[in-house]
Amino acid sequence: MADSEALMTPKLLDALYTEAMVLADEARSYFESGRFNDECQDEASLSVAFSCESLKVTTRLMHCIAWLLNQKALHGEDLTDGEAWNHSREMGYAAASDGPVVELFPEEARQIIDNSEELFLRLQRLSARLEYEEMVEPPVHNMFRRLESSF
Repeated sequence: MADSEALMTPKLLDALYTEAMVLADEARSYFESGRFNDECQDEASLSVAFSCESLKVTTRLMHCIAWLLNQKALHGEDLTDGEAWNHSREMGYAAASDGPVVELFPEEARQIIDNSEELFLRLQRLSARLEYEEMVEPPVHNMFRRLESSF
């Protein structure tokens, strides 16, 4: 049985955090550039849909980044045991994109949206796996195991 330390290594955390930050920077750059409007030739309905989708992407990525920062703190032992047991550190909710509408967007916009959804779903699966491991190995047993390994 894998434990949370085996699932969430510092190297994995760093790689996921870097991926999330790079994607957030790419999204910000694209959203601020005006390229979407240049490529869609003033289609008002698409512009409104794009504004909604850009908010969804931003929300999704901020949830990813916040969850990863919490995981870094948890696995870096920056939290007390009481803080670590606080289950409010779960991934937040982020609405899915409207697939048929997104298909009408330029390729670069679709790619950013798809990448943000894919990262969010991967982190949701990882979060669920970590929660499962915590249920299988109660926190008291985890503390005993950590104490034994320190001697």
